[in-house]
Amino acid sequence: MKTLKFKTNINCGGCVSKVTPFLNKQEGVERWKVDTTNPDKILTIESDGATEEDVKATLQKVGFKAESVD
Repeated sequence: MKTLKFKTNINCGGCVSKVTPFLNKQEGVERWKVDTTNPDKILTIESDGATEEDVKATLQKVGFKAESVD
């Protein structure tokens, strides 16, 4: 299991509910959460096969941006 972190523009509950069905269906994503209280809106993903590129592509489909964070 690998942890991926992204700086995003997912900044409210409405945004979270918009991405929820897409991230829940994303193959290789076990768990995920967005810290909307963090100024960088950090998305943390527990990955079991999903890559950074997979997650970025999924978020782009829904109209959100993600930038990898170390």
